[in-house]
Amino acid sequence: MTISDTSAIESWIADDPDATTASELRALLDAATGGDAAAEADLADRFNGQLTFGTAGLRGHLGGGPNRMNRAVVIRAAAGLVDVLKRRTGGDFTLVIGHDARHGSHQFALDTAAVAVAAGGRALVLPRALPTPVAAFALRHLEADAAVVVTASHNPPEDNGYKVYLGGKVVTDSGQGTQIVPPFDSEIFEAIQKVPSVASVPRAESGWEVLGEDLVEAYLDQVTSLVPSPAPEGADALRIVLTSMHGVGGETMLRALHMRGFHDVHVVAEQHEPDPEFPTVRFPNPEEPGALDLSYALARKVDADLILANDPDADRCSAAVPDASSPTGWRQLTGDEVGSLLGEQTARLHEGDSSAVLANSIVSSRQLARIAAAHGVSHAYTLTGFKWISRVPGLVFGYEEALGYCVDPEHVRDKDGISACLRLAAFAATCKAHGRTMTDELDALALTHGLHATAPLTIRVEDLSIIATGMANLRANGIASMAGSPVVESIDLASGSDSLPPTDGLLFRTEAGDQVVARPSGTEPKLKCYLEVIVPVEGGDVAAARRVAAERLEAIKADVRTALGV
Repeated sequence: MTISDTSAIESWIADDPDATTASELRALLDAATGGDAAAEADLADRFNGQLTFGTAGLRGHLGGGPNRMNRAVVIRAAAGLVDVLKRRTGGDFTLVIGHDARHGSHQFALDTAAVAVAAGGRALVLPRALPTPVAAFALRHLEADAAVVVTASHNPPEDNGYKVYLGGKVVTDSGQGTQIVPPFDSEIFEAIQKVPSVASVPRAESGWEVLGEDLVEAYLDQVTSLVPSPAPEGADALRIVLTSMHGVGGETMLRALHMRGFHDVHVVAEQHEPDPEFPTVRFPNPEEPGALDLSYALARKVDADLILANDPDADRCSAAVPDASSPTGWRQLTGDEVGSLLGEQTARLHEGDSSAVLANSIVSSRQLARIAAAHGVSHAYTLTGFKWISRVPGLVFGYEEALGYCVDPEHVRDKDGISACLRLAAFAATCKAHGRTMTDELDALALTHGLHATAPLTIRVEDLSIIATGMANLRANGIASMAGSPVVESIDLASGSDSLPPTDGLLFRTEAGDQVVARPSGTEPKLKCYLEVIVPVEGGDVAAARRVAAERLEAIKADVRTALGV
């Protein structure tokens, strides 16, 4: 696009239903035509194609233009989704609509409802800003055909997104209630592209149903049924610090804990209420450095036993435990450590049942497979993302290392930070009641299965071409060795296999059994590498094995950085 050809911009402005974004674009266009190079570059980016609708739905920066999240883009997306739902249901469809507390989320939800009702569908809007797993629960609980959640999860405050689930009459196999996968993503995108204008999309002024609090009560009843009633052993003695990271999970998480006897809960007040600006964290993601600093401070003050954290839409769960060797006095558990603890907890419940399946993504630890084998249950690897994990037939527990855990796939076929935190609190309480800690439980797993240690190597970029260059370098040159051990297996995941669909990723495994998977992030401008080493525990000395593993992981990071060449 050049500023000399402004017809596309003028057409978009004229069709924009939001006066704010229309004015924003008008000001940029005036500045650009006046010679402002920054405004011209900004406009070029906003009109550089259309915000892509893929298997993660939509996600992008808020603002005017087709390459941004705004009402015009959302209305077109809703029209495309509704068109597909009408064709696949014969016209009689029910759509659940939820949203978080980000800028624009409520309006985007109402716009979606207006499009659905005008098309003859039934639109059920959640009563307020609520965790994403509540909407995923509602889809199955109400036997709806699809659900939309307006959220950008843990992205920065300038972003928003649009996530789609399918169920009911549209998807009837083990994927019922999960996020979309091919071919649905391309089918919806094609329908979106056929929408000529926002003005052409019929929108009702009323007619959608706002669901009552009874839906939230039903969700909480189901979540709390996952742990012993009226309270797990030791619940009254466990002191918890809880943060919702300025998101929508605080009230729901707190209620779930209280309903199962966890009353000694201290919330991080500065982060408890929803705030779309996320003022205390640069990135509202429990994985990011510094995100739990306020939690550590409060935990030291109250002498807590456990820190629990949700991300802003509460579909993720993070935890930290006391650690005297840490400068903060606390250690955040990795996603794989939490996954192994919850996997062990679930495997014990299904001991000897080979029809029960534990699953995790290929970028997560291999320890879950060993846990499954030790308890006589089955295991499966999937591609990254809960759209794959949660559709595994026979699933009883699934996780991915990015703090996502599905502990109740029958009712929520997605990651759920509320139920995962509650199950983890129950695990910690039982440990404390028996004079043990979760660190002791992790050590016990290491003694049984070998120490599985994982770490990420993440390269955040401004220029997306850097990601392509890094992946191209790995494909062309491979990695000769990692941490002194020769690479004996290299797999290009783009080719797919009997068990996995194709994906843009590379897997390398060494003679020593160390493993690296490299892939572009599906939701953020990052190149992500997932590292794992497995160290035998000699003489029962887990601490020594941890030191060896930490050194190996650092050596592998250096080798992978060199091979990436970026």
